[in-house]
Amino acid sequence: MSDPRITSSIFTRGAVDLSTLRGPAPASTRPGTPPQSGPSNGAPTAGGDTAIVDVTEATIQSDVLERSMATPVVVFFGAAGFPESDEFAPVLERLNAEGGGTWVLARVDVQENPRIAQMFRVQGIPMVYAVVGGQPVDAFSGVVPEAQLRQWIQAVLKAGGVTVAEPEDPRLDEADDALMSGDLDAAEQAYRKILADAPADAAATAGLAQVGVARRVAGADPSAALAAAESAPDDVAAQLLAADIEVLSGLAEQAYARLVGLVRRTAGEDRETVRQHLVSLFSIAGPDDPAVASARRALASALF
Repeated sequence: MSDPRITSSIFTRGAVDLSTLRGPAPASTRPGTPPQSGPSNGAPTAGGDTAIVDVTEATIQSDVLERSMATPVVVFFGAAGFPESDEFAPVLERLNAEGGGTWVLARVDVQENPRIAQMFRVQGIPMVYAVVGGQPVDAFSGVVPEAQLRQWIQAVLKAGGVTVAEPEDPRLDEADDALMSGDLDAAEQAYRKILADAPADAAATAGLAQVGVARRVAGADPSAALAAAESAPDDVAAQLLAADIEVLSGLAEQAYARLVGLVRRTAGEDRETVRQHLVSLFSIAGPDDPAVASARRALASALF
């Protein structure tokens, strides 16, 4: 699935009504009452910075609703013996451990707690809800790729006002290593795999663009290519190659200016080819690069 999230309109329609679960605090949370033993007393089931709780009707108020007022809670609905559920649960647990306490993982066994599953309108497992400020804010069903899950959790944390560093994707390191070693086929495959899971991944987009540049300049004589472009200012192929060489030589602004000028002098398919090439070069530097911002304004002026 391309987007694991269910539209938030299911919540505004009243599909999830948690009001009936806001009963009196269970005995284990009332002052003067010793906590019950076992995983359902709200205590973390793993040490360190992890925050994982097994939820029941008796503890959902304290473990989910009250906790979510301070920390985003991800509620996992599953059941032992169901393959997808058994495979997905450890992924959530590992990401929770990586989160260092920035969010709580609340596990609900739907076989032991059917009423909670009914309240959340769980129709299949695994199913995951995000609860922030005492209210569900997002959800998805089924298994999603880990990269997509990481992005979803980041969005949940932002919704809860948590500022965290973007996690590093080890696959990017592998792709970058392949690029640096000159294995362009392996690098392209690795970047495309990342983009298949996360189409908006800027680092993978930039890496894929660099693979394209490396392929296009392979075997070219930089001095001869730049001289050829100088002598044929309207030769599209010559100008594109010269721009690639300039980017690899650290002269990105010069490359941008070259192609913006070419956009002004061309039309039709040639103009679109140049525009797409320039946009691809922009992705290598990233949208926050001042030179890219300036060149984008120049490109817009050239086009319109």
